[in-house]
Amino acid sequence: MSIPTRAPLTLYLAAPRGFCAGVDRAIKIVEMALAKWGAPVYVRHEIVHNKYVVDDLAARGAVFVEELDDCPPDRPVIFSAHGVPKSVPHAAAARQMLYVDATCPLVSKVHIEAERHHQNGLQIVMIGHAGHPETIGTMGQLPEGEVLLVETPQDVARLGVRDPARLAYVTQTTLSVDDTAEVVAALTARFPAITGPHKEDICYATTNRQEAVKAMAERVEAMLVVGAPNSSNSRRLVEVGARAGCSYAQLVQRAAEIDWRALDGITSIGITAGASAPEVLVNEVIDAFRARYDVTIEQVETAQENVEFKVPRVLRETV
Repeated sequence: MSIPTRAPLTLYLAAPRGFCAGVDRAIKIVEMALAKWGAPVYVRHEIVHNKYVVDDLAARGAVFVEELDDCPPDRPVIFSAHGVPKSVPHAAAARQMLYVDATCPLVSKVHIEAERHHQNGLQIVMIGHAGHPETIGTMGQLPEGEVLLVETPQDVARLGVRDPARLAYVTQTTLSVDDTAEVVAALTARFPAITGPHKEDICYATTNRQEAVKAMAERVEAMLVVGAPNSSNSRRLVEVGARAGCSYAQLVQRAAEIDWRALDGITSIGITAGASAPEVLVNEVIDAFRARYDVTIEQVETAQENVEFKVPRVLRETV
């Protein structure tokens, strides 16, 4: 009896993909805190938006909570990579808690920028997604009313500001580069005097992953983005792929979520991963395809990354 031949399939792997320096640093902070102080270590909000990563750290003794009030005062607490409102470290200090801030340095850069504009008497417009922890954290750096949130050019048209001549804007670091450019264009058209960031706020990793998706989209019939539904940068990769002409672009957390019927008959698929998705999950997806197809792999590389961020000094000091 002849063995049925498996259909050929080319998998195009986007490079760069997956973990960025800020995510690497945040995970390392939790691991080093567990090594230094033992379990449990508390983490306010998911350290990064990925269930696999969170579950792995929880199994090692990290306890994830949504509010500082859920943490006992005698155990270390870590603030997530997305950043927190200024009130959170103030409350931790008032309770004499040991806390470590895992905010991505590129998010901290936006916080510092907003503070500087505020000190110069400017009202801030933030381009971001309502309810996202990074947006909440950035807006929470300044008193209420000092940061106005917009998501779309339509929001810009409805915006009521204190003084059109004294405005600055900042952005969430994980937005779609193209969508953000449209909002910035609307802001500068309506408020010509508005001050922009010294250097673009959307982080290098978000930009690089979107550029790789654009380069890959024209070569594939379908695209899978490995990432979590609450990961802003992962969701943007799906949107960028669709906008770049890939008719089927889907977000999957794990290989088990792949819709095989939707991919029936397809001969080329692009794979990428959001900045908080570990490479082990990409490999899991590749293995699932290898089990069903005769797979050829090609890399689509558009940039190389060698960024590294130091962990806070308190973790580098010996016990």
